Amino acid sequence: MHIDAELIWHNDFTSPTFDAAIIPGGFSFGDHLRAGIIAAASPATEIVRKLADDGKPVLGICNGFQILIEAGLLPGALLRNSSLKFVCKWMNLQIKNNDSAFTCKFERASTARMPIAHNEGRFFAEEEVLNRLEAEGKVVMTYAGENPTGTSRGITAISNKDGNVVGMMPHPERASDSSLGGTDGLKVFESMVEWARC
Repeated sequence: MHIDAELIWHNDFTSPTFDAAIIPGGFSFGDHLRAGIIAAASPATEIVRKLADDGKPVLGICNGFQILIEAGLLPGALLRNSSLKFVCKWMNLQIKNNDSAFTCKFERASTARMPIAHNEGRFFAEEEVLNRLEAEGKVVMTYAGENPTGTSRGITAISNKDGNVVGMMPHPERASDSSLGGTDGLKVFESMVEWARC
């Protein structure tokens, strides 16, 4: 698989001509107020919103997930882990929905192994929102077994109604080569390429 990609600083992300966008993890603006809230106000977010509205794949990983929620592209909130501690470990995940831009190469109900590394990764939403996400098949991944962050119903990834926008707390980029400890995350990016080509 070969695709052309560009690493773009948010101030330079001014064109919606790309086929997809990935908002990576990391501490945007130091997360001084609330994880993702300052980044969500960046003008680049409007470009991301345009890509999403056009049906193009948009992935938010960890802090990127927080940004997508703060920007209103995904529902819910990401709160501090229930342990109030940073959690960094490899986790088993269950694929709940393979009808999204980032899971279409997975088998539904299969398991994948990827690492998590966050302090504010506890997905929370009101019961009505959680019920709707599950009923509409917009829960993309859950923990398979242990729930180390106390996230609602074990949810670690969700999508928008069209399945082209996905936010996930696990790090697929850290599980995309055997030298990193696993390759399950590679399917996330292979799914993106397949979706973008359709």
